[in-house]
Amino acid sequence: MGFSTIAIHAGNEPDSATGAVSVPIYQTSTYAQEGLGRHKGFEYARTQNPTRSALEKNIAALEGAHYGFAFASGMSATDAVLKLVKAGDHVIVGDNTYGGTFRLFSKILANYGIEFDYVDTADVTNVEKAFKTNTKMVFVETPTNPIMTVTDLQAVSDVSHAHGARVVCDNTFMSSYLQRPIEFGVDIVVHSTTKYLNGHSDSIGGFVALNDDEDAEWIGFVQNGIGAILSPFDSFLVLRGTKTLAVRMQAHDKNGRAVASFLAEHPRVEKVYYPGLISHPQHELAKRQQKGFGGMVSFETGSLESAKKVLEGVKLCTLAESLGGVETLISHPATMTHASVPVEKRGQLGITDGLVRISVGIEDIEDILEDLDQALS
Repeated sequence: MGFSTIAIHAGNEPDSATGAVSVPIYQTSTYAQEGLGRHKGFEYARTQNPTRSALEKNIAALEGAHYGFAFASGMSATDAVLKLVKAGDHVIVGDNTYGGTFRLFSKILANYGIEFDYVDTADVTNVEKAFKTNTKMVFVETPTNPIMTVTDLQAVSDVSHAHGARVVCDNTFMSSYLQRPIEFGVDIVVHSTTKYLNGHSDSIGGFVALNDDEDAEWIGFVQNGIGAILSPFDSFLVLRGTKTLAVRMQAHDKNGRAVASFLAEHPRVEKVYYPGLISHPQHELAKRQQKGFGGMVSFETGSLESAKKVLEGVKLCTLAESLGGVETLISHPATMTHASVPVEKRGQLGITDGLVRISVGIEDIEDILEDLDQALS
């Protein structure tokens, strides 16, 4: 079956009790049991919920995975995956990772004996050199947030597997429609469903997709044991979102390309970060690995003052954290999404005070471009 067919039907079977086409919101904390040890597959809502189960089947199918687990946020999903390593283990991480991921790894998990090294995963030789005898996992984002660097997933997977390490990919920026990391050897895919999978800026959630039986059993155990589950209502909202994922991502991709091209020619813009531009150093890799280039664009204005004028000058675009909604969101990585990253490290990565990030929405492109032009001018 094609992607859109899977998105609409996987996990979305009509309700057996009523025939409802949309999966009902099972807003319950527990389930009546027929007798000791006899029930209908559901005992307690932290452990199982029909609405959440439907979503887990849905996104797992979209990622080409056997197993899927929905969490209360993208960060709780990432934290659950890191429970696959233990004190004394070493993890290689992409150096331009999301600020919240960096904070979790460097400020929290590092306190429990897990060792992290941050390298530029755009060059697979950097990954190769970073391996130690205790390396158990390689964690990458591609494209990265917000510099939009692309990592060769197949190359990193091959090197990592040769060293006996799992590969985890945060696929939030591309979504399951534009990129399917498991097809390139990645072992585990994580998402913030808050972003493109939900797509309507009205739910917080996370997801883990994978194929390995033992790892899946452990992730399920962690999900239940810690209890950072996605609620029935949020599960319903994300299921609503994935049904239109394909058409939304096509629109985001089309508008993202137009915005990137516009900014690349604008005299007030010093540099544009977007894999869809021929000038992007990993443009050809992105063409091979991705189905499109998406709606995330970053650009350099030259200074904090210039960035502030743009951020406060837009009228249609919304100055806000997050991304992936149908509306265009604009943000300042240095003080928002990556504020937890040390200033020196931000400077090394190119996350300057003049950098602006846009999550291009699906409004009429003429209106988006007009708003950006007047704000820049």
